[in-house]
Amino acid sequence: MPILTIVIVLIVVGVLLWLINNYIPMDSKIKSILNIVVVICVVIWLLKAFGLLDSLGSLKV
Repeated sequence: MPILTIVIVLIVVGVLLWLINNYIPMDSKIKSILNIVVVICVVIWLLKAFGLLDSLGSLKV
């Protein structure tokens, strides 16, 4: 995956999260949960994009 694509996705996710946090009224607890979920999803996506989480696909639940 090209580095430019990764940078663009990170910028878009950051802007969307900023817009949601500033312009959609919700409780601060819900905002913090949303922020944590988005950060965890982005970190997992980055680990997969750089190939550090390839073994996750072989795990069976």
